[in-house]
Amino acid sequence: MAVRPIVLFGDPVLRSPTQPVTVFDQRLRQLVTDLLDTVNAPGRAGLAATQIGVDLRAFSYNVDDKRGYVLNPEIVKISQETQRDEEACLSVPDLWYPTTRAAHTTVRGVDLNNEPITISGSGLMARCLQHEVDHLNGLLYLDRLDPPERKAAMRAIRESNWAAV
Repeated sequence: MAVRPIVLFGDPVLRSPTQPVTVFDQRLRQLVTDLLDTVNAPGRAGLAATQIGVDLRAFSYNVDDKRGYVLNPEIVKISQETQRDEEACLSVPDLWYPTTRAAHTTVRGVDLNNEPITISGSGLMARCLQHEVDHLNGLLYLDRLDPPERKAAMRAIRESNWAAV
């Protein structure tokens, strides 16, 4: 079991779009194992490879007793219906802000054998899928906040003792 340390806000890897997975080897299998082990900790719903410092399109999820991973994920379906709820991020610890997301989402990618997989979800799963794909595109949930919440979040980050800014 390898629970990897989480990269915190301010590290440039969190703002960089990731590279597609092209080599399906033992190193990739280890990355997926590490992603699954790291997301398995209590209170964690999803984890993008960038959050452990890896520049590849890969994420793991652990939502409502559903646990897995997706390589090279792309959002292929997103509802017009939205949900607004508190959202947080392991790379921005201890801060929760209301964030609007689509209520239903479908992500398509591949597994460790480069075989197609599709994950769909509503509620927390939809939020997780969107959040993790955003990470892989170099976005943070903070980027989706309404201006007053974003301003409060940035102030809280500056005042924190963990930020790398």
